[in-house]
Amino acid sequence: TGFALSMDAFAVSVTKGMTLKKINLSLATKIAFSFGLFQGVMPLIGWLFGMNFELYIRSIDHWIAVFLLSFLGIKMIIEAIKNDDNDNTTYLDNTELIILSIATSIDALAVGVTFAFLNIDIIPVCISIGFITFLFCFIGVLIGKKIGSVFKNYAQIVGGIILILIGLNILNEHTQIISNLFLF
Repeated sequence: TGFALSMDAFAVSVTKGMTLKKINLSLATKIAFSFGLFQGVMPLIGWLFGMNFELYIRSIDHWIAVFLLSFLGIKMIIEAIKNDDNDNTTYLDNTELIILSIATSIDALAVGVTFAFLNIDIIPVCISIGFITFLFCFIGVLIGKKIGSVFKNYAQIVGGIILILIGLNILNEHTQIISNLFLF
C-alpha cells in the first residue's frame, strides 16, 4: 500500500527536482518529509472518519486532486513563459509544497477509510506509508535534479505539464472519463 500511495508524490518530487535550480540534501529532505508526513497522516485521518464519510470522500477526492495539481501546473507554465530566465525556480514556496502534499495524499485519506473496516493496527501502517513515501520522494528529487539539467529552461514547463497529467490520471482512475472518450 505504501508503494502504491507514494507513486504520485514520487512523480511530483521528480518534477520539483527538475524545476528547482538549487537542490541540496536539505531541500530534498524538506520536500520528502512534507510528502511523507501527509501520506502518513492522511490514512490515520481517513481511519478516524471510518464508515460515516467513506462515500463522501471517495466521491470528491479525485476532483480535489485534479483541481489542485492542474492549478499548480498551469501556474508553473505561466510563470515559465513570463520569465525567460526562470529565476523564480530558485526557491521552494512552502504553500505550494503543502498544497502538493495534500493533493497527492488525498487517495491515502480514502485508503484510511477502508482501513477502518479491517482489524489492523493503524499506527504502524501509517508510519510505514510515511517512511516509504519519504524515501521515494527523496530519491525522486535527486533524480529530478539530474533530469532537470537535460531540459534546462524548459524544466518548469515540462514540470507543469507533468502535474496536469498526474491530476488527469487521478481523475481518469476514478471516473474513466478520459478512457471513455477514446472508446468508439
